[in-house]
Amino acid sequence: MYTKLLEPLDLGFTTLKNRVLMGSMHTMLEEIPGGNIKAAAFYRERAKAQVALIVTGGIAPNEAGAVADGGAVLSNETEAKHHKVITDAVHEEGGKICLQILHTGRYAYSNKLVAPSPIQAPINMFTPKELSSEEVQHTIDDFIQCAKMAKLAGYDGVEVMGSEGYLINQFIVTRTNKRTDEWGGPYENRIQFPIQIVKGIREAIGEDFIIIYRLSLLDLVEEGSSWEEVVHLAKEIEKAGASIINSGIGWHEARVPTIGSIVPRGGFAWITKKLMGEVTIPLIATNRINTPEIAEEILQNECSDMVSMARPFLADPEFVLKTMENRSDEINTCIACNQACLDHTFTMQRCSCIVNPRACYESELNYPPVKTQKKIAVIGAGPAGLAAAAIGAERGHSIELFEASDRLGGQFNMAKEIPGKEDYAETIRYYTKMLNKHNATIHLNTAANVDSLNNGNYDEIIIATGVTPRKLDFEGVNSSSVLNYRDVLWNKKTVGKKVAIVGAGGIGFDVAEFLAHDHSLTLDTAAYMKEWGVDMPYDNRGAFAVPVNSPSPRTIYLLKRSGGKHGKGLGKTTGWIHRASLKKKEVVMYANCTYEKMDENGFTITVNGESKILDVDNVIICAGQESKETISEKLNLPKEQIHVIGGAKNAAGLDAKRAIKEAAYLMAKL
Repeated sequence: MYTKLLEPLDLGFTTLKNRVLMGSMHTMLEEIPGGNIKAAAFYRERAKAQVALIVTGGIAPNEAGAVADGGAVLSNETEAKHHKVITDAVHEEGGKICLQILHTGRYAYSNKLVAPSPIQAPINMFTPKELSSEEVQHTIDDFIQCAKMAKLAGYDGVEVMGSEGYLINQFIVTRTNKRTDEWGGPYENRIQFPIQIVKGIREAIGEDFIIIYRLSLLDLVEEGSSWEEVVHLAKEIEKAGASIINSGIGWHEARVPTIGSIVPRGGFAWITKKLMGEVTIPLIATNRINTPEIAEEILQNECSDMVSMARPFLADPEFVLKTMENRSDEINTCIACNQACLDHTFTMQRCSCIVNPRACYESELNYPPVKTQKKIAVIGAGPAGLAAAAIGAERGHSIELFEASDRLGGQFNMAKEIPGKEDYAETIRYYTKMLNKHNATIHLNTAANVDSLNNGNYDEIIIATGVTPRKLDFEGVNSSSVLNYRDVLWNKKTVGKKVAIVGAGGIGFDVAEFLAHDHSLTLDTAAYMKEWGVDMPYDNRGAFAVPVNSPSPRTIYLLKRSGGKHGKGLGKTTGWIHRASLKKKEVVMYANCTYEKMDENGFTITVNGESKILDVDNVIICAGQESKETISEKLNLPKEQIHVIGGAKNAAGLDAKRAIKEAAYLMAKL
């Protein structure tokens, strides 16, 4: 079925057993005490499951290039020895691994940051120091030294990070390089920095060493590279000795989502295809490739020679193995939410995965077969209940899952209705498959019954009954024109053309997104690029274009009681996307609101002390949630055998990350 995906790739001196690259992702294991041992367990598990080639998270060639003060650096033999545990683990499983050399330049979250020119990045509070000509050469030498130490540590190669707006990118374009010496000015001068790095590594280490160069194919910022310059640099990098070119998509400061769930699957493979044939070394397509089917389609359409995935290997370390064994329906699919991976990384927390809490915790969280089978009742089939039931059944317990509604998935059934969150359906599919595979008993349309639970001879009872929408109190709140988010997303009640949404947290934003889209239209790749300002013909530098807004079919007001920015509690790496998306839809946002009444005249509110009547057909309440747990005190089992998890335990600030994690840790010990 996956003929191209599983086909070996010959690099001349080494053969990769398939065409899947585990792309680089900074997990913060690079920085924490004992992190290399934990990273070894993390990479071992993926290598054992047949990943062709792994690329580590970014490691700096010198202190100034680290992601932050105290960030990971590889510059000497002592540091190289600490990496040996990682390379040994991968090699023992028959895999290959490259170290990514990352110099952050003006993106470093440190007052030691340096750059070609002293221009502050719009996403950083620090202004970089300009490198002198001598320091530029020293930095090139540091890249080469880092590669030599990677070889000494046992790595099969390196990936030179030349994209995403990091230091090498900063040298290449006039946006960030205003120098007048030999490292600035004409394009040929500016690209000498990456060329000399790749050439120097090849000369220092020899031919039997993989050099991947991460080339920025789309800068997506003004004053970026032209397409002709991208092609020219690709050819020069090949001449300099690179083995493979990986696709870099967008600078971090670009205002175009490139990896969020809103991006169409495989949405950037077209730009890698545009480079195919311009060089003779293999090209890698990347970004939002999260299923074997998408990967196979990209390869069959000759968009690239390989595909790169990072987050999908957090979600499921056995992605390739399951594909090889024709078990793709058992893959725990990445839903591109970023909540436990990139949001953690960019807030200096240890990375993991919302749908797989074991990611980066492989040496601490495991699900071995049980020695003594228990009969366990799980009440509620939302994210927490599904995870608990699936893990328990996999370990060998006898699981009975009770769900009051007619479907599995709980709140994920509403999340998957939101444009850009369709992948949440994949998590429901995965858990359903695992429950059936491991012989769990599923009772739909079955509310928890205290008597049957007390008489069921259960060894443990897990209550995961979730949450219910919080109610508000204002005049007219009980009228038919006032709905809550469940009415809209679950019960599919009719909503008028003019709407006020009360609550500007994650649920409020989701409902606004749902109502602001014309669901008769399909946002394909071309439409997506047009809406977000990507110049697919590449007539403009950086493929930067003016976004073309698509108007909402409704008038929407998004209201909140508190002051400040709407959506301030949204994800670190995705919040700006949600705010920008609603701005494109011309959603009106009011803060400091008091809600007075809803009647035939509209919704009366007070905003900053001023009374307003919003001419709306409906008010939709998205003002938080309350726990539905009501039965634990009525159960006869000892308290230590009754476990309340997820929203049933605490509805405040509930998210699926916490719910699934609680379920995982509970089931690992039962």
